[in-house]
Amino acid sequence: MELTVGPLLFHWATDAWSDFYARLADEAPVDRVVIGESVCSKRLPLYADRITEAVERLERAGKTVVLTSLALVTLPRERRAAAGLFAQTGHEVEIDDLTLMRWAGKGDDAHCPGFSIGPLVNVYNESTLRFFAARGARSVCLPPELPFASVASLAAAAQPLGIGVEVFAFGRVPLALSARCYHARVHGRTKDSCQFVCDRDPDGMVVRTLDGQDFLAVNGVQTLSYNCCNLIDDVGTLRQAGVTALRLSPHSGDFVSVCRAFRSAIDGQGDDPAALLPGHIPAMPYSRGFMFGATGAE
Repeated sequence: MELTVGPLLFHWATDAWSDFYARLADEAPVDRVVIGESVCSKRLPLYADRITEAVERLERAGKTVVLTSLALVTLPRERRAAAGLFAQTGHEVEIDDLTLMRWAGKGDDAHCPGFSIGPLVNVYNESTLRFFAARGARSVCLPPELPFASVASLAAAAQPLGIGVEVFAFGRVPLALSARCYHARVHGRTKDSCQFVCDRDPDGMVVRTLDGQDFLAVNGVQTLSYNCCNLIDDVGTLRQAGVTALRLSPHSGDFVSVCRAFRSAIDGQGDDPAALLPGHIPAMPYSRGFMFGATGAE
């Protein structure tokens, strides 16, 4: 079973962004890193000139690097950027908006890099899985809202197709995207003149109900869970079901220690890998997400 670090969903200062990927390269025991901007295209120019250096450092450290796509392509410049991802030969592209299927070729096409499917594409059944496998997808990160029974069925269907199945195993769960920017509105700004106010909340801005209960988190145009999904105690169950990779979503704090804890769980080292987690990320309650049928908060 492999470990994947998903794209950084939040807006961090440029130096913090660079430092994060440098530590991943040098210290994190992960196999695959998805890099780039998936939430808001306005953020990308702020660190675009750092991406090449980060990719080279990750690859020197033996990590497989995948370029992520924007999850909501709405503008002509965003369509051009999406097409440009496939012009960067040698790197797999993770598709999070089906707009990109226009440029996705077979994985063995010498003129087009391979591609995978990200967790924001609705792969809910075996027919959809077969469709992407037939088009050349190398792997699929299943939507985090799927229950375990569906995960097990899709993992079983994927095996004869030769396609990997990944599960979102750690981090605030991405739930929805909007054309409007919640962060900008809360601070009395418009989306076009947001002044990148989302950088004030490196792990998302907590949303509370009228009764004062912590409920969701907001990240620019994105809505996430308030709780942090954590499936570290379910690694064996997921592996037995045929899941080939786990996805860890970046957060501030000592994220490398999170990667090490999950590697210990995969390798069967230590009596309680979950005990390695507390204190390394911001204070967020853990949950098992949607995986096992109970309310996530429970």
